[in-house]
Amino acid sequence: MSVPTSAPLAPVSTSLRGSRLVVIGAGAHTGRSLAVTASAAGADLVLAGPDLRALEQTAGEMAGPARVVPVDLSDEESIAKLAVEVGGFDHLVSTAAMPANGPVTQLDLDAVRRAFAAKVIGPLLLAKHLAGQVRDGGSFTFFSGVAAWRPAPGRTVMATTNGALAFLVEALAVELAPIRVNAVSPGIVDSGSWDAMGADKEAFLRGVAERNPARRVGTPEDLVQAVLFAIGNPYVTGTVLHVDGGGRLA
Repeated sequence: MSVPTSAPLAPVSTSLRGSRLVVIGAGAHTGRSLAVTASAAGADLVLAGPDLRALEQTAGEMAGPARVVPVDLSDEESIAKLAVEVGGFDHLVSTAAMPANGPVTQLDLDAVRRAFAAKVIGPLLLAKHLAGQVRDGGSFTFFSGVAAWRPAPGRTVMATTNGALAFLVEALAVELAPIRVNAVSPGIVDSGSWDAMGADKEAFLRGVAERNPARRVGTPEDLVQAVLFAIGNPYVTGTVLHVDGGGRLA
């Protein structure tokens, strides 16, 4: 028995033609899906992240123009260089995450710092260096996560960084107004990140689907649709969009 998921993503009805979209994390999973979808809708893409080879692979899938720019969210100089490379843009989306999971008594400080760089410090520095380049009607969208609302043993850093980001988007939405700032908070999504579980993956995802009020797991397409809503609706800011099938309630 297969794990319940959504139907394939329908063609995007909202045109992004003429807009420039910066996607940090475009080298894999949801970031790649978002970049491909946005390109098909007419956007000019800037693909950013730490893995140049992966970004170039994504660029090869684009329907339209795309530039590849390496960036390290733990390095302010790298973010400042990204700002110079990007120039003016309409929307920036960061799917970046660097989990530092494990018991608190065994946490590695460098891993904790990387986790905060991806989810908290990096977004702050992106706002610092790129807010002045956002065109009218533009936005920032960052990725939080369900762990902030459903903490679990071994996930303390994940819960804290995702929760901090949820509050950060509210503060930035006020300070950077009228630039809009939002977050998407995924639940358990079959994006490829669970493939390392091997034969245990299907049973794990089936258990998630059985517990979720939506009675299925998420797909990258679910997250892409949420991002497109966040960047496309001019009256949404300072908001966390929960795309978790109700998982935070179960």
